[in-house]
Amino acid sequence: MEKFIKTSSGQVIRYSHDLIHFLRGSESAFLVLFAGVTGVAGGYGAIVFRWMIGSFTAFFFNYLQSLLKFMGPYYVIIIPALGGIVVGFLTTTFAREAKGHGVPEVMLAVARSGGRIRFRVSAVKALASSICIGSGGSVGREGPIVQIASSLGSGLGQLFRLDEDKIRVLVACGAAAGVAATFNAPIAGTFFALEVILRKYSQRFFSAIVLSSMIATLISRHHLGDRPAFVTPVYQFNSLWELLFYLIFGFIAAFLGLAFIKLLYGSEDLFDSLKIPEIIKPAIGGVLIGAIGFCYPQIFGVGYEAIDLALFGKISLIIGITLVFLKIVATSLTLGSGGSGGIFAPSLFIGAMAGEAYGKLTYLVAPAMAIPPGACALVGMAAVFAGAAQAPFTAVLILFEMTGDYRIILPLMITCIISTLVVRKLSSESIYTLKLKRRGIDIDRVIEQDMMEHHTVAEAMIENPATLNDSDALDKAEALIEFSGHYGFPVLDSTGKLVGVLASHDILEAHKRAFSDESRRAVLVREIMTSSILVCYPDEKLHDVLDKMGERNIDHIPVVERNDTSRLVGLITGKNVIALYHRFCNIEDQDSIKER
Repeated sequence: MEKFIKTSSGQVIRYSHDLIHFLRGSESAFLVLFAGVTGVAGGYGAIVFRWMIGSFTAFFFNYLQSLLKFMGPYYVIIIPALGGIVVGFLTTTFAREAKGHGVPEVMLAVARSGGRIRFRVSAVKALASSICIGSGGSVGREGPIVQIASSLGSGLGQLFRLDEDKIRVLVACGAAAGVAATFNAPIAGTFFALEVILRKYSQRFFSAIVLSSMIATLISRHHLGDRPAFVTPVYQFNSLWELLFYLIFGFIAAFLGLAFIKLLYGSEDLFDSLKIPEIIKPAIGGVLIGAIGFCYPQIFGVGYEAIDLALFGKISLIIGITLVFLKIVATSLTLGSGGSGGIFAPSLFIGAMAGEAYGKLTYLVAPAMAIPPGACALVGMAAVFAGAAQAPFTAVLILFEMTGDYRIILPLMITCIISTLVVRKLSSESIYTLKLKRRGIDIDRVIEQDMMEHHTVAEAMIENPATLNDSDALDKAEALIEFSGHYGFPVLDSTGKLVGVLASHDILEAHKRAFSDESRRAVLVREIMTSSILVCYPDEKLHDVLDKMGERNIDHIPVVERNDTSRLVGLITGKNVIALYHRFCNIEDQDSIKER
């Protein structure tokens, strides 16, 4: 019996190792299993996080209210400060990545760290953000859900020791799952992962991200119901003149998105300049938020209840305009002081209030051509986020999936594109990337450098390149260079060993020395070639090869074996590197990496 148990356990271990090895190497298995598991984790992570927010909201505004009843209605001023104290302790003690709105940290992990995110980040982020929101912090739950789900995907990839490309995709799968589960919008979740997290539309793992997003949506619908995040009014398109009003509103949305960006990071600078312990700063921000919320409680938390009212035109014109600017201030204070939460919901809040107020203004200016305040509030939600985040596709798709009404798509696209273009013209960074740029990190440059540091010469080189023999005449070399368009070729001797390189400038020098056609034809390649050869190896990083090219001001380097530098295995040129970069960015097909 004991022998049977040992044999069985040994087989189980062996089969487990074989399965793990298969899963690591098979993209199909990766798609079905790992992306699916990440979708499950992201879906349930979103549900648990929402439950935590509800629990802390009840604790702060129900239980603590009874303890602070001696303060009367003024207790709401102290509640966000109490939450800020706890948030400050959590972020400064356990995981500084949990501070702020979270998405930039995920973007940086994908670009610089191979998608690796510390597993503790998900736990600390969930706790800190739920306390911040539950105590009245004026932030959203979507950013934290993205960071939580992404860290779960990253942890899964690290647990099974997947390669960096697959871990990055699991991070994107987690982000897609988080957004999809929150808004019941699987398509928007997919495009958020591609547009914001990966910052490129890669076809290679598109299916994995879609699968993760769909699974998270199914889980959310099962537990929370198959209903959109917001109940939206029926949109009626009455006149083409409405489009003119929407176009104008696109510029207003851009201004608000830009103001949100500037004030958010201005607040961060202000709190950074305070010479006090960092753990105390969120409490100071909390007191200020409490003071605003005492007069305008709509700014507390995610603010979805106020958005619902705006969508049906139930916010007065003056209150709506006031809430636009107070929400920008409150969110800036929350995040600038060190709170934890997202900017997604605040962007929707700002856009909804601005849109509803703008719709009511059109009734005062031109009643016959006015646009419905509720419809404009809906469009404003997408337009402000599109401008601030520089993510127009995600913004359009989220609102389209929430309404399911194709008639809203035209004004939605007009305002989102106008808002995005205007903000992009006035600011080179989005609300996400600016946080990294202020830390000296250019996310686009990091992505490019990451490609050069993680891809090798073997992936970009020309295999079996055209060569010259050292006994060839100059005429043959000239004809080969003219025919191929290359500026140089490896030169081999009679035994096939690499002995030199002939470049176009070597031929020009030969022309200067030869005074007649007959003497020029007598020149052999071995007489004019460069014998001092700069070589590289198939496993060498492209970053190092580009440095070599820059130092010597050359565009082509022979690729040789490490244990035999006379054996030619390929040729690398600047064009090959550019072709690989294009493939990496999904601009060209994979076959364009090599020149034949």
